[in-house]
Amino acid sequence: MTTGQLWVLIGLGVFHGINPGMGWLAAVSRGLQERRRSAVLGALPAIAVGHAASVALVALVITVSGSVLAAQWFAIVGGALVCAVGLWLLLRPAHFHWRDVRLSLWQLGAWSFLMSSLHGAGLMLLPVLAGRLAEGPGVHGGPGHSHGAVVLAAAPDQGAEPSGPGLDLLDATLLGLFATGVHTVAMFAAAGVAALVVHDFFAVQVLRRLSWATLDRIWAFTLLGGGAVVLWGAA
Repeated sequence: MTTGQLWVLIGLGVFHGINPGMGWLAAVSRGLQERRRSAVLGALPAIAVGHAASVALVALVITVSGSVLAAQWFAIVGGALVCAVGLWLLLRPAHFHWRDVRLSLWQLGAWSFLMSSLHGAGLMLLPVLAGRLAEGPGVHGGPGHSHGAVVLAAAPDQGAEPSGPGLDLLDATLLGLFATGVHTVAMFAAAGVAALVVHDFFAVQVLRRLSWATLDRIWAFTLLGGGAVVLWGAA
């Protein structure tokens, strides 16, 4: 793995970390629910684990199917469903609330896994596993469009081994795990900074001024925000 490939993994990890649909929005939501700053920090490891699992799984799905278009449709349909659930929570009858609901760590991990999968986060592994670094504008493009450009630019020729020349199954697996680890560490750090900044300087102040901000509304807006980011990136 080259230095350039490592920087791409780190850069995409930072991009995923600051993307609200990838996890920090859920961490802020948990902090607001429990009204504790430490709850934001406690949510980040579970979110990072969910993201790492998604990166590995989506990379496998796209490699087996050989279709980036399939991942795009998956993101569109999934994002629309997430938005629909958020709207239902927001517009349903007022007498039904989830004020006593607290998102557990495994639920946060599942949320992170879902949103990362909808975003097609595993696409970032393909250039690395192909054994070469994509050079093109897609790496620096807007949210949701960079991964598709990377795959199209760096995908190996038809019939070529997806793990690159000279790599057996064990080597390819270790390379994939290493790439996932580097990417996840960068994502974890960026998401932590974003979540704390938003929670400390924006969310808490806004919440104090909004008496109607019940827990179910917080989660509804979390779903709407995450789903909207997914749809925007897949469009």
